[in-house]
Amino acid sequence: MGVTVVVADAPTPDDVDGALQMLANHRIDVMVVLQTSMLLSERQRIASLAATTRLPAVYGYREHVDDGGLISYGVDLRACFRRAAYYVHKILNGVAPGDLPIEFPTRLELVINLKTAKALGLDVPPQVLVRADEVIE
Repeated sequence: MGVTVVVADAPTPDDVDGALQMLANHRIDVMVVLQTSMLLSERQRIASLAATTRLPAVYGYREHVDDGGLISYGVDLRACFRRAAYYVHKILNGVAPGDLPIEFPTRLELVINLKTAKALGLDVPPQVLVRADEVIE
């Protein structure tokens, strides 16, 4: 497929700047930000650094896009937290945790930040925009 993968590991917040700079130095076409709690907590800095280094980025959580990231496709964390509350309620009312079914979110959402796309000089195709669950302008 002609795809070259460049790995930039950032296990701690102190590693984020260097990882993004390394990707910028490699002149990659797109950055995929993994779904980790640390990267989620650093989302504003990541979005800012991605904009500064002109790295288009795809994220797993919409919160990244809300804070200036380009595009996300993944689960709705708020819906997951609400569902977790349902499980907590069941357990507090006496249901044994082992008796509850394991669930995985089945609905994924696509969120696009057009303001960020414009700043990066990217045109989002209309066929992608119509599939988006939300477009931030």
